[in-house]
Amino acid sequence: MDFLRPATWAEALEAKASRPEAAPIQGGTDMMVELNFDVRRPAALLDLNRVAELGRWSLEEDGRLRVGAGVSYTRVITELGDALPGLAQAARTVGSPQIRNRGTVGGNLGAASPAGDSHPPLLAGDAVVEVESAARGVRMIPAGEFYLGVKRSALEADELIRAFWMRPAGGPQYFSKVGTRNAMVIAVCSFAIALHPGERRVGTGIGSAAPTPRRATAAEEFLAAELDWDAGLDPALLTRTVEGLAEGDRLDPLQEAFIECGAVQCGFCTPGLLVQAHDLIERIALPSDDEIREALAGNLCRCTGYEKILDAVRLAAARKAASSGQV
Repeated sequence: MDFLRPATWAEALEAKASRPEAAPIQGGTDMMVELNFDVRRPAALLDLNRVAELGRWSLEEDGRLRVGAGVSYTRVITELGDALPGLAQAARTVGSPQIRNRGTVGGNLGAASPAGDSHPPLLAGDAVVEVESAARGVRMIPAGEFYLGVKRSALEADELIRAFWMRPAGGPQYFSKVGTRNAMVIAVCSFAIALHPGERRVGTGIGSAAPTPRRATAAEEFLAAELDWDAGLDPALLTRTVEGLAEGDRLDPLQEAFIECGAVQCGFCTPGLLVQAHDLIERIALPSDDEIREALAGNLCRCTGYEKILDAVRLAAARKAASSGQV
């Protein structure tokens, strides 16, 4: 196997043109797994780590962010988390800190796996993928047209991914991932949503549910019609995620009750349980045990800590009712 190490983008394009069979490698978090398990054995590897421009991002004149294919997940979180919150949330679910330090959104796009964590927020945020070849120059491919099948993309054999373009968030964004455990796992299913108030539009992205990542267009149209755009987006919408329960550094009383009762365990089930329980005690001041069990029935606790979870919900409900004079 040959190992090619271009130092500039021009050299990278030239190398890919002369060796179309060469497989690009940046972080290598997907490629090395395939090599180690002998799933794939390309004739050459095209190492792009020395191409400095791929590690840069910029805010362009049209207001969009242009993010180089070599920008790591860690940098997406730390440098672009405020501008691209949905993508940053997805980046936090990728592997371990070591993998996030090496892995890139560009590499995720190149692999084109339907389970790739970055794909749903890219779809929801209307990302455009910038690709280039020495022969044909630059092509701009909307994310919705980029994925063609399982690990197949619209890239031609002599093209490389240079960057992706995406507008900073104009409204709330969220990403959720379901896996067999809470970290270091491939998504069983994932979902991203982005609200675009300026256009009165909703964007979505679904991963690991079809041969390609895809949008839920019917759901987008339904939500766009139901939201009251003129009244502004209610901040309470954000409390439907576990991140939205706390107020700054202060935990929600329900979160405090979970800690006090020892109901927080491995973390696999806790976010879903918190959101469901929060909704329950907003609707029913003092829910019965049967009502609590019914509300939480769809959440699997792998640590079998159900009694402590019930204790926490009872405690939070009682405190909420007492503070509001309902008991």
